[in-house]
Amino acid sequence: MTNKALFLDRDGVVNIDRGYVCRRGDFQFHDGFFELCRYFQYKNYKIIIITNQSGVARGYFTEDDLGELHKYMLGELARENITITDIFYCVSIDDGHPDRKPNPGMFYKAREAHALDMAVSVSVGDKERDILAAQKAGVGVNILFTQNVNAVTAAKYTVKNLREVLELCIS
Repeated sequence: MTNKALFLDRDGVVNIDRGYVCRRGDFQFHDGFFELCRYFQYKNYKIIIITNQSGVARGYFTEDDLGELHKYMLGELARENITITDIFYCVSIDDGHPDRKPNPGMFYKAREAHALDMAVSVSVGDKERDILAAQKAGVGVNILFTQNVNAVTAAKYTVKNLREVLELCIS
């Protein structure tokens, strides 16, 4: 049996992007994020975070720091009865690295690790590189989360808030 997934970018979708977020004090969940996860969890989607984390390669924080922040994030989500199936991250700053979005490597790793059917999966990202990586990996529905109403995107949908994702999926 194959599974379906909700793929989420971290900085900019899971949490407010304040530039290389790696400290608890800088980490704030986006409004509507918990509701989004609860809905997809209820619909039996695996929730998987796919994130570029080049702050490690740039020397802004260590991979251990990143792990500690993810541990904190997962703990906060568990308190909300939300389970994140997995987190895939790429620390490289090399756009040619197969895992660095817009390349699909992390999506492929997630597909293999969790027997995912990409065609029935959903991806939400806040940058075009998120959309392109998901499309290259065959993710069926790609959603750009942006305040820029004039954004040029390859995404199937554009939303200004995470609750709009629910409206798309429920209707």
